[in-house]
Amino acid sequence: MTGSRSMFDYDFMRHAFAAAGIVAALSGLVGYFLVLRGQTFAGHALSHVGFTGATGAVLLGVTPLWGLVCTTVAAAIGMGLLGGGLAQRDVAIGMVLSLALGLGLLFLHFYTAFATQATALLFGNVLAVDVPTLVSLLLLAVPSIAALAVISRPLLLASLQPELAAAKGVSVRLLDVLFLVIVALATAECVQIVGVLLVFVLMVGPAAAAQSLTTRIGAGVLLSLVFALLEAWLGVTVSFYTDWPASFCISALSAAVYLGALLGARVPGSASRLPFVT
Repeated sequence: MTGSRSMFDYDFMRHAFAAAGIVAALSGLVGYFLVLRGQTFAGHALSHVGFTGATGAVLLGVTPLWGLVCTTVAAAIGMGLLGGGLAQRDVAIGMVLSLALGLGLLFLHFYTAFATQATALLFGNVLAVDVPTLVSLLLLAVPSIAALAVISRPLLLASLQPELAAAKGVSVRLLDVLFLVIVALATAECVQIVGVLLVFVLMVGPAAAAQSLTTRIGAGVLLSLVFALLEAWLGVTVSFYTDWPASFCISALSAAVYLGALLGARVPGSASRLPFVT
């Protein structure tokens, strides 16, 4: 496949790099707050909900991406409204996840010819991204990042000191709903790159690695963004030159970065971890 030509001589590789960059940037930023708030289970659940939406969309003759977006956003709103405390929130997420998986199985039962597309949704296929999908990813990512920037300060306060946030008049429940909607959009985008089963790769891996190295918010967000971009782009590059699945390459790199961050944080004499600054 590679021959003597550069990988950027191929349209599908240029599309793959652009898509991976868009999704990684959104995932790295959103994932930092997702890990900080201890809501990684929500991201996992939303990815499975998205699979149900995609299968339902195919049954209706609609583009799978929009099925992903609609169902994940609806589920995110439901999780945010139903979840109060930590235990109640996990129960709400678990119930939404169970219902979504059941519906997904039902949709697959009615449309057995969906097997090939189902595999792509489960494991992702960044090398198959076309221009319309690329435009859709960009249209979803830009407002999501903008919305995250707008709510970032009160979200940070509500994440670290919810009682103080409530005392200052911050609507913690509304912030939770808004943030989960942003997570839903990021999850829908991640599925296009690494699939339903590997959403943790870009949504959680870079953020967890960043928070292992520093507790400073600004540095942590920047590291999470850089890690996500490097893992996505290097994964696509390795996939091109080895013919290995891109999702596997990105997953392996994410695991390596996370383990490296854990080891680096424990090395005597390494940079000290500073307390969170609000």
